[in-house]
Amino acid sequence: MKIKMDLLSKSSKGAKLVICFMVFVLMFSMFAGCGGTDTGTDNGTDVGDTNGEQPKEYDTLQIYAAYGGLDNIMAAFTEATGIEAEYISMSSGEVLSRMRAEQGRALGDVWFGGGVDSFMVAAEDGLLEAYISPEAQYIDDKFKDPDGYWTGVSIVLVTLVVNKDLAESKGIAIPQTWEELIDSKYKGEILMPNPGISGTAYTFITSILQMLGEEKGWEFLDKLDENAPYYAERGSEPPQKAGLGEVMIGVSPDGIGVKREGYPVEVIYPSDGTAWWHSPVAIIEGTNNLEAAQKFVDWTLTAEGQAVLAKESPRPSTRANVELPDDVPDLDSLNLVDYDFDEAAVKRDAIVDKWSRRYAN
Repeated sequence: MKIKMDLLSKSSKGAKLVICFMVFVLMFSMFAGCGGTDTGTDNGTDVGDTNGEQPKEYDTLQIYAAYGGLDNIMAAFTEATGIEAEYISMSSGEVLSRMRAEQGRALGDVWFGGGVDSFMVAAEDGLLEAYISPEAQYIDDKFKDPDGYWTGVSIVLVTLVVNKDLAESKGIAIPQTWEELIDSKYKGEILMPNPGISGTAYTFITSILQMLGEEKGWEFLDKLDENAPYYAERGSEPPQKAGLGEVMIGVSPDGIGVKREGYPVEVIYPSDGTAWWHSPVAIIEGTNNLEAAQKFVDWTLTAEGQAVLAKESPRPSTRANVELPDDVPDLDSLNLVDYDFDEAAVKRDAIVDKWSRRYAN
């Protein structure tokens, strides 16, 4: 019995050795196999970018936007890049105020659209992240910041959106110039936004001041105030009210959009000087989603992205040779104001403050 037990003990020990050896061989094979598939260092390939591996995942972009057609624009961006994007629609003044309040703890990643003067102020205040996109080389220098704090994506034209049916029923001619708007026959019929909130309104007011000079410019605005029932808090309100016939004339950058919706409006580009600006895109300083934000800037400046922007929000593009919709005017056909953007940016707070003291409801 003793002999049998010894044999069993020896047999058991042998089995254990065999099992341990097999486990060792198996583990060695696994490690060797892992090492054999590592091509990231031998051939210089960036693993993850090739061989069908999953693309890099980004956090959802948070965008402060003053632009039309945003739902379709964001969908097109996501389709092109795989990056999800959410937006909050705000006027230029609202974005600037929010960014000032958030400085050092940015809640947004990108600022898309709005008055360029506000972008210039934001850059001066240290609220924007400098970034020169590789696509910026195709944008004329006059439409971009030399240090890369913002880049223009489209040209915004300040127009008169006039309800033709209402004008006809009242027997009032459709105005073709800014000068006509101070005629008393338009009393109560002209709606424009508050320039403290709207880049459209600020550009219009500053254009008047630059065209006529400070003294005559404020006299003109005094008379225009007499014909305005109130000042809208959103840039989108004047064209909507004009389209619905609640007022005859809305000062707006989106007349084409209202006309496309089937409202009985005529879009007027004032012959005594069409106010304009380039609407930029910029990265907000302090973003934790920098690479995705850069990809958004890049996409908006590509020929493909520019075509999407022109389709969804009908404006001329800053990039040359972009195919535009038929109802977007040729800039050469317009009398554009010779606008001093630097002056407008420097004087922004002072002009808005003076306007508010004179005309705020």
